Amino acid sequence: MEVKRRTAKTLVAKLSSVSEQSRKEALSELRLITKHDPLSRPLIADAGAIPLLANTLYSPSSTSQDNATATLLNLSISSPETLISTRGLLDALSHSLRRHSSSAAAAAATLYSLLTVDDYRPIIGSKRDIVYALIDIVRNPNSPSRSIKDSLKALFGISLYPLNRSTVIELGGVNALFSLVMKEGRVGLVEDATAVIAQIAGCEEAIDGFRKVSGIRVLVDLLDPLTGSSGRTRENAVLALLNLVRCGGEKVAKNVGEMGFGVFNGIGEVAENGSEKGKSKAIELLKILLKVVDDDHHHHHSSHELYT
Repeated sequence: MEVKRRTAKTLVAKLSSVSEQSRKEALSELRLITKHDPLSRPLIADAGAIPLLANTLYSPSSTSQDNATATLLNLSISSPETLISTRGLLDALSHSLRRHSSSAAAAAATLYSLLTVDDYRPIIGSKRDIVYALIDIVRNPNSPSRSIKDSLKALFGISLYPLNRSTVIELGGVNALFSLVMKEGRVGLVEDATAVIAQIAGCEEAIDGFRKVSGIRVLVDLLDPLTGSSGRTRENAVLALLNLVRCGGEKVAKNVGEMGFGVFNGIGEVAENGSEKGKSKAIELLKILLKVVDDDHHHHHSSHELYT
C-alpha cells in the first residue's frame, strides 16, 4: 500500500510539472492505474489529483483531455464525494460536454456515476449549462452514439430528482428525446431515451410539453407490438403514460383512453408478459384508464336516459 501511495503522490506531482511531456506521461499513467487498480483510486484522489485533472479538461490537447476525463470517470466510482466537493469540477465537465469533444462521452459518464448518489442529483440538476449540454448532445445528429448513450444516462440520473424534470423540459429535452425515439434505429438508444421520457413525464410541465410533440401518440405507437419495440421500451412507454396520467388526472387519462383499442392491447401485453415492475405499472395504468372510460360510458348512458 505504501508503494502505491508513493506512486500516487509522484504522479500527481508530475501533473503540475512545468514540462508538458511530464504532464502527458503522468496523465496516461494515471488513466491506466485507475482503470486496472481500483485500490489505488482513493490514494490518487487523496493525493490531490482531482483539481489538476479538472483543469486539464481545458487543455488544447485532446489526448490530455481524453486521459483526464477517463481518469476522472474511474475516480468517480470510488471517490464521488471528493469529486463533487472539488471546486470547478462540474464546470470543467460542462466545458467538455459543450465542446462536443471526443472526451464528451467520458464526461457524461462521470456525471452519471456521480448521479448514482441521491444527494448529488439536485446539485448537478441545478447546473443548467450541464443539462443543456447533455440535451444538445442528444439532439445533435453528428454526436457519436457512445456520447448519446452516456448523455441519456446522465439525463436519466438528473430526472430521478423530481424538481429537475421541469428544467429538462424547459431546456428542450422533450423535443430532443422524442425526435431521437422517432428516427433512431438502435434499440439501446431508444430504450435509454424512453427511460428518460418516463421520468420527465412525472411533472406538471410535461403535459404541455408532450402535447406539442404528440407525445401520447408516440408512446402509444411504441406499445404496438408491430412497431417492433423491445420489451424494455414498451415498459418505459407504460411508465411514461402512467406518470403523465398521475400528473394530469382525468383529462389526460381520457386522451390516452381515446387513442383506440390498440392502447389497451399494448398495455395489456406488458401487464401479461412484462417484468414484475412492468406488470404492476401496466395494471395500475389499465385500472385508471378503464375507470375513466367506464365513468364516461355511464355518464353518456344516464344522460341518454333523461331524454327518453
